[in-house]
Amino acid sequence: MAYEDSDGGVVGAAGGTGAEPGASDSLRTFGAFLQALREHTGLSREEFGELVRFSKHTVASIEQGRRMPDRDFVERAEELLGNTGALRKAAPHLTRQAGLASWFRQWARLEAQAATLWTYECRVIPGLLQTERYARAVTESVPPVKDEEQVTKQVAARLERQQLFERRPPIAFSFIIEQALVERGTGGPDVTRELLDHLLERSSRFNVELQIMPRYQPDHAGLDGPVRLAETPENRWFGYAEGQRGGMLISDPKEVSITLQRYARLRSQALNSEDSRGLLKQLRGAL
Repeated sequence: MAYEDSDGGVVGAAGGTGAEPGASDSLRTFGAFLQALREHTGLSREEFGELVRFSKHTVASIEQGRRMPDRDFVERAEELLGNTGALRKAAPHLTRQAGLASWFRQWARLEAQAATLWTYECRVIPGLLQTERYARAVTESVPPVKDEEQVTKQVAARLERQQLFERRPPIAFSFIIEQALVERGTGGPDVTRELLDHLLERSSRFNVELQIMPRYQPDHAGLDGPVRLAETPENRWFGYAEGQRGGMLISDPKEVSITLQRYARLRSQALNSEDSRGLLKQLRGAL
């Protein structure tokens, strides 16, 4: 079963090869190389962090292979550590941590560098908007049965991607979700109440637009399923399609254009941001 959330695969997904993702050796290798270069210059993690404008804890996470370095980090580290080009050339080949399915990693790399991310979801709350308890409820609900270690790993992988909300320069996010997803009650009333509070908090951010697709919408552009789009810093658009047993990156300009047209239509059909927040508050008050 490859179904994870609405934002990518996790351990246990088949995705064509049928193989689970292994440990992210590329991240650990990159981190070890970065640490060696930093130590060669005589900089502590704290000193290095100040110079690249990231915390020492972020530097430690990257050096230990636990975090994907973003573009700004790579560029600043490259300039500080000799400008050899090694870090810059290695960065595009990094894969995410264990917990993300192999077929999702290509999209995850693109997502980490994106200037714009658009998501329409009709199955489950997008992973970037999930709370920990909601993510756990989703993970535990979908067969096959998982042990506690598997559940913890999958939830952690999903939540780590939410660091994208803190990235600088900021990403322009747009989410369209079906009203039924917040009314389904996944995990029970307490989980739903927490989820609604979280959605209201996220949607209050300057770079996040959240729209609700109402239950009654006879003219609906999303009947073929979820829509996901990313714009690169070079202003090229990519799409991503995901099913229960795999995912596919969409790069053909004609196919991407169709996906963009569908998303634009969905935006016009969904409630606007203000009305969407009003509906979320109404649902929250009813619990």
